[in-house]
Amino acid sequence: MLRAPKKEWFTRVKADKSPTWAVDYHGVSGFTIRSEQTTIVLDPFVSRPGLFATAFAPLKSNSSLIGEIFPVADAVAIGHSHHDHVLDAPEVCRQTGATFIGSPDAAWVARAAGISDAQIIETEGREDIRVGSAVLRGIPSVHGRVYLNRVPLPGSITAPPPWPPRVWHLRHGLVLNWLVTLGGIRLVHIDSADFVENEMKGMQADVVCLCAIGRQHRPDYVSSVVRLLRPKWIIPCHWDWFFTPYRSASKMLPGVDMEGFLDEIHGAGVTPVPLDIGGRFAVSHTSFR
Repeated sequence: MLRAPKKEWFTRVKADKSPTWAVDYHGVSGFTIRSEQTTIVLDPFVSRPGLFATAFAPLKSNSSLIGEIFPVADAVAIGHSHHDHVLDAPEVCRQTGATFIGSPDAAWVARAAGISDAQIIETEGREDIRVGSAVLRGIPSVHGRVYLNRVPLPGSITAPPPWPPRVWHLRHGLVLNWLVTLGGIRLVHIDSADFVENEMKGMQADVVCLCAIGRQHRPDYVSSVVRLLRPKWIIPCHWDWFFTPYRSASKMLPGVDMEGFLDEIHGAGVTPVPLDIGGRFAVSHTSFR
């Protein structure tokens, strides 16, 4: 039986009345970051095919819903190439003209969906990519062992997969966390249940978007992130059962202890910012001083 999240989890932080920087949560590891005239989208996945459709049918994006949720984007950055992270990214880029940014594996997915090389930036991380007033840097990472102590759908994508794809065509490939600097605020996006400490040494983040299921699979997950990045805020992500329609009531991914996750974040001296799907965290720059 899937559990519904508690409503009180999502009332701990209120938005500033006159925000100059905002992040919207779209479920799974999907976010939109906005400041000034630049909009960055991370891991968009709002089409959310049901469990049966995911297992037995080609995966298709909901173009009208994508157009409604992502009317504007300057870049779409992909953490890894599983379907719940990459499926909708090409359609967002097609509709908005945004640049698709991702690993070589993710770039093959974009090409399969009809995105031209002129609209793709392929990266293996460790380089600064400027988009408008934002700077993005991929942080090489690894995928967590989240299913029977195994990594689901491991392997690389070395040629365009069929499009629309089946779920097993979308192997995770190179995993990238993202450091996004926008509007003077640094956000680190960790979209899987593991990370590489050496790749984050010397970094500092104001906000971390952190995969909630990681707490169950990596020892000292929260404390290590806090020690390495010293954030002021942590936004839980990848906590929801992603087979439910976008605007239906959210359900918890089995194995996620959200209450324990929030308590551990708070106990580490960081403010948790739990957002329900469609929720927004908006602040003024002075809130980060």
